[in-house]
Amino acid sequence: MIQNNEMKSEKVICFGEALIDRLGPLGGDPLVDKPTEDCMGGAPANVACALGRLGNEVVFIGRLGDDLIGTNFRKLMKSRRLNISGLQSDKQRPSRVVLVNRDLDGERSFQGFLGDQGEGFADQALELNPLIEQWPLFVRNARWLIAGTIPLASPTSSEVFLWVLQQAEKGGLPIAIDVNWRATFWNSKSVPTSGPDELALRSITQILAKASLIKLAKEEAIWFFNNENPIEISKSLPQNPDVVITNGSRPIVWSINGFYGETKVLSPPSVVDTTGAGDAFTAGMIHKLSLLSESLDCQRKYEDIVRFAAACGACVCRGPGAIDPQPTYEEVQGFLASGGES
Repeated sequence: MIQNNEMKSEKVICFGEALIDRLGPLGGDPLVDKPTEDCMGGAPANVACALGRLGNEVVFIGRLGDDLIGTNFRKLMKSRRLNISGLQSDKQRPSRVVLVNRDLDGERSFQGFLGDQGEGFADQALELNPLIEQWPLFVRNARWLIAGTIPLASPTSSEVFLWVLQQAEKGGLPIAIDVNWRATFWNSKSVPTSGPDELALRSITQILAKASLIKLAKEEAIWFFNNENPIEISKSLPQNPDVVITNGSRPIVWSINGFYGETKVLSPPSVVDTTGAGDAFTAGMIHKLSLLSESLDCQRKYEDIVRFAAACGACVCRGPGAIDPQPTYEEVQGFLASGGES
């Protein structure tokens, strides 16, 4: 494995939503039951903060309300040493608050939103013109662009997202997509566990065809590809991307650079909250992949990468919320050295 004193800070661009997860009590309803806890979240923001803690140089592009949530996010991201010059401020629309149900085992589902005053949320209203001016600086020396699919659910943010993907393609910047399907972002009246409709399928499939790396859950693999084999999914796409499929507590299956493997999910002794574990996993993957050289290409190297990512996800489950429990590189290595059970 790469040792801490050999690491260098590689630049990663994270694009998408930052929001608040309002966590209800275990087994309760965050809309009516107490106590609730507000935790900063949003998959791209989670990944960005996790990468910052692991030591990467990170540019975050998104949009928040001109409110206390926006102020707190800026403070947090600055404390993680993220470049937030691409984080826009919306004076009309609020930052989004997501109601998160947690069952007695800590597993979560997304119930709905709070704060919309009739014009939607700030993350839905990204502006393209400022980004056009900033993009050349953001992309300089960048190793990856990371995004989810939620920006596609709103017309304005979708337009900006597609422009960003086009620029990344033109510049040869590898694109990592975490499918992160969330039905309620596409239709607030949807059942949270429902799959994508035809519009969402078309919108998301078009960007998966541009990806160099796709991370998705087993149910997402079935919804979008009618297949749960990462090798076959990779072969079905023009870029032949690396594909990583998670399945709760069951082994992670992956196809990376022509190698295939299954990696055991790691877990701490007690799980407080699984929110953000998948995003920490994604950050761990990108952190390791951004440091890869062309030498020593072998099965063991990719097994170590996925295991490191699994450890990042496990560490986040030790505390509430997606961001506060995120580990440093040294903490991940300590967790692994202890057998993945500390």
